[in-house]
Amino acid sequence: KKQPTIETSVFGAEFVAMKHGMETLRGIRYKLRMMGILISGPSFIYGDNMSVIHNTQRPESTLKKKSNSICYHVIRESVAMGESLTGHIRTDDNIADLNTKVLYGRKRKKFVSTVLYDIYDDW
Repeated sequence: KKQPTIETSVFGAEFVAMKHGMETLRGIRYKLRMMGILISGPSFIYGDNMSVIHNTQRPESTLKKKSNSICYHVIRESVAMGESLTGHIRTDDNIADLNTKVLYGRKRKKFVSTVLYDIYDDW
């Protein structure tokens, strides 16, 4: 989804993306509950930016930009009420990179074969 704001840093962009993901997750959880599907426990949100993950897990974090602060409070609220948990995923294991980066060689083959089972015979 196209983000409505322009961020000048990777940190800010990751925070905005996590907030949009959180809002989508909240909507999906609500729709599932409306259909009578029981949801137990939190949903897990993974990111590869350690500073964003640390800021979402610590209530004492202070941010200077208002847009980052708003995103922080939306995510912290969700984590505090047990709706979601944030965690770090290594870049080597982040399958979302297949959609956001140009990948070559073994890493691309690994991610494609994870998504499209049995596409490579020589794996």
